[in-house]
Amino acid sequence: MHELYSISVITSDTDLGESKPYEGIPANQWITRTPGVQVYYAAQKSLTAALIKDLIDSENPDFIYLNSMYSVRFTLLPLYHFWRKKIRAKVILSPRGMLRESAIGSKSTRKKLFIALLNSLQIPSKIIFHATDEQEKKDILHYFPRAKRIELIPNFSAELPSAVSEIEKNPGKLRCVFISRIMAIKNISFFLDLLKEVPDSILLDLSIYGEVEDENYWQEARQIIQSLPKHVRVTYYGPLPHTEVIAALDANHIFVLPTLGENFGHAIFESFSAGRPVLISNKTPWQNLRNQLIGWDLPLDNPKAWLNALIEATEWDQPAFDSWSRASRAFAARHVEQFNLKQDYLRLFN
Repeated sequence: MHELYSISVITSDTDLGESKPYEGIPANQWITRTPGVQVYYAAQKSLTAALIKDLIDSENPDFIYLNSMYSVRFTLLPLYHFWRKKIRAKVILSPRGMLRESAIGSKSTRKKLFIALLNSLQIPSKIIFHATDEQEKKDILHYFPRAKRIELIPNFSAELPSAVSEIEKNPGKLRCVFISRIMAIKNISFFLDLLKEVPDSILLDLSIYGEVEDENYWQEARQIIQSLPKHVRVTYYGPLPHTEVIAALDANHIFVLPTLGENFGHAIFESFSAGRPVLISNKTPWQNLRNQLIGWDLPLDNPKAWLNALIEATEWDQPAFDSWSRASRAFAARHVEQFNLKQDYLRLFN
């Protein structure tokens, strides 16, 4: 959108879950990233209500887009200034799946207090909500019944890779990859438990990438890994820079994500774009995958179906895998062509 708008991004200089700032990024100053786009990486100690207000005042924006639901600094403080009528910009709030039942269940007291506060201040009737699917629109109306304007626009997808990388596929062998945060809602332990039942005739490799956001949950998952049979190999590689996601997908046959809920699932779409089928839960917008030969969307209360999907993928020979791979890539291309998203976002920022 930078060709049409001047965009200023205010964020932290420290990644989620990290205690030290990201190296090489000057803090507390505007940095031009591309023409029309500048970013302000605020040091943690300087992120005060006054700084947020000063930065907004200096930019004098027409629109403020809040890309989170419960952040004190990046959601609550701007909304507080808006409520005090210190901000004239139109405010757009994007819940980003954080109103789903599965998301509300984690730290629910804090989240429900946040929702109650917004409702008591009558903020929902004065701002614009951005929902990325029908379920999110329903969630917004459930928690904010006085919301007057909800724009339903899917997420922009990542740019498709120029080509699909080839990978050898022999029956009896399967390489799987999980790319997501390590926390209960992403549900990696479900898949690890499933791997206990993989037949001895199958050689299965699982690569896990992601930031550990719940250390206790990860410790329990590691105990499951240690109990797996020898013909199942699991390797944890740690966090993965976004620039390396496609390469990680290219090195595997299928992407797995037994999530408890996603409002989009960017890694899912990136797997399609890389020509890799997916094995995911039915708690995402991506549905009816098996009929399209691009993966499986399965209920979490049916582990047998998950195991059957793994066995089916393992039995692919090269022509069968290549067929699913081409179908996945074609699906991603059709998705990009289907939605004229730029026009929808022009309507949002208008």
